Amino acid sequence: MNHRPVLLVIAHGSRDPRHAATVQALVRRAGALRPGLRVETAFLDFNLPSVTGVLDRLAAEGVRDVVALPLLLTRAFHAKADVPAVLRQAPASLRIRQAEVLGPSPLLVAAVERRLYEAGLAPGDKSATGVVLASAGSTDPEAIAVIAETARELRRTGWCSVRPAFASASLPRTEDAVRALRAEPGVRRVAVAPYVIAPGRLPDRIAAGAAEADVLADVLGPSPELARLLLARYDGATRAAERVTAAAV
Repeated sequence: MNHRPVLLVIAHGSRDPRHAATVQALVRRAGALRPGLRVETAFLDFNLPSVTGVLDRLAAEGVRDVVALPLLLTRAFHAKADVPAVLRQAPASLRIRQAEVLGPSPLLVAAVERRLYEAGLAPGDKSATGVVLASAGSTDPEAIAVIAETARELRRTGWCSVRPAFASASLPRTEDAVRALRAEPGVRRVAVAPYVIAPGRLPDRIAAGAAEADVLADVLGPSPELARLLLARYDGATRAAERVTAAAV
């Protein structure tokens, strides 16, 4: 019998069908990396299955332990409020541990670079290329700070310059960051790297803002780095649970 906690990946959800399809592809890739681990997907809004629906089903099947992983790049409102609120509605028979959000992580920086290379850039282009790291945006200062630090980490890998940008809630917008990079000395081309997991309304806004850029990378999607990161966050949550259990004995 498999006693490992079930991994429940909780995505935001979107009216755009590409969003759910991309999330499912990422979750399948993570599951393929860890045969025997049961992985489920649920959505906070717009898509099915819902978080409460999956948790009710797991409890009815006799599952006892769940690691709930928010499929979010920063610890903003959804991770701090929405996910804990929906998990509090879970059946009492379930022991649920909420894993850390995905960012920050070197694996995310590696995933961004993968998408830039897939869009036609090469490592030799770094020293003359400015990159706009374009995220969905947030009003949460902690989330904004994490995006800024991720931009700095990406810059440290050798790109000429990296500027964060936001599709909503924060400034600058993608198009403004593209123009600012054009004016920087040493920048001969500008690339936009969407720092988002799946397609949708805000990623489309990022793409529109990249009209004057030379290169537009794809969303992070089911990249190998993201799949590995899901498992790393799962392992971190299960280790933390084991420490708590051991300390209580």
